Amino acid sequence: MKDLVGLRETETADIENILSVAAEMKKILNQNVKKTNHLSNKSVATLFYENSTRTKTSFEIAAKFMGAALSGISAAQSSVQKGESLIDTGKTLDALCTDVIIIRHNASGAPHFLAKNVKASVINGGDGMNEHPTQALLDMFTVREEKGALKDLNVTIIGDVKHSRVARSNIWGMGRLGANITLCAPDTLLPKDIARTSVRVTTDADEAVRGADVVIGLRLQLERMKSGLIPSINEYNELFGLSERRMALADKDAMLLHPGPINRGAEIDGGAADAPYSFIERQVTNGVAVRMALLFLLTRG
Repeated sequence: MKDLVGLRETETADIENILSVAAEMKKILNQNVKKTNHLSNKSVATLFYENSTRTKTSFEIAAKFMGAALSGISAAQSSVQKGESLIDTGKTLDALCTDVIIIRHNASGAPHFLAKNVKASVINGGDGMNEHPTQALLDMFTVREEKGALKDLNVTIIGDVKHSRVARSNIWGMGRLGANITLCAPDTLLPKDIARTSVRVTTDADEAVRGADVVIGLRLQLERMKSGLIPSINEYNELFGLSERRMALADKDAMLLHPGPINRGAEIDGGAADAPYSFIERQVTNGVAVRMALLFLLTRG
């Protein structure tokens, strides 16, 4: 692997390898080791054209923990504002001897385009409404850590599926590892091409959650929505929000995940978010381990 631009094109063996290496990196985190020499001679750059807290910070912490030289580039403060193209920005980073570029972009396919035009390894930190592969990898890692494997688990993804790159990456990734996936959203928040996939689809939230081993809540991406897709936040919360009552319908050992940030009172209630079955905080820690694994693997070759 030179790049990780999406899970749709990533082989199952590569996914398994990433998760196995992430387990080793998690051991380092558990020992509270915050400085290793895995990337002591490597340079990592974050190139973010959209706002981010968890993904950007997680990658930066992972790179620093592993001893890399790190530079962070925000489009708002870069030459992009002067008209510089994505390719020219990439070539500049190549000329600065950058080994890994982590990019988040509002255009679907931007990481794929960049990867074909730079020598550095490219990691997709989220592109438009296409994919968010590292979030799906940390979701898979969190589930495997708790359940042992994803094969034959019933995974329900509920919320704003239409605008969710996390949902798409989890469909490809978790599906490859043998999970049975159910999508749940109002008709207005389901992708038009969803029928082409092998997932189960329902608009009944109680039915979707009933008996699930893993429930993944999705944020309402109001910034990407046109008006009229949902009647109101309150009505959406009543019909599709994850509450303690609704989670009680899931398997007794069910896990609750969420990519964050969470909007309490919208797609999730405070009681569910803070319940013992919520793994939202562990996801954040596991995100560092997964991203450490990726940085390690992509700089080995």
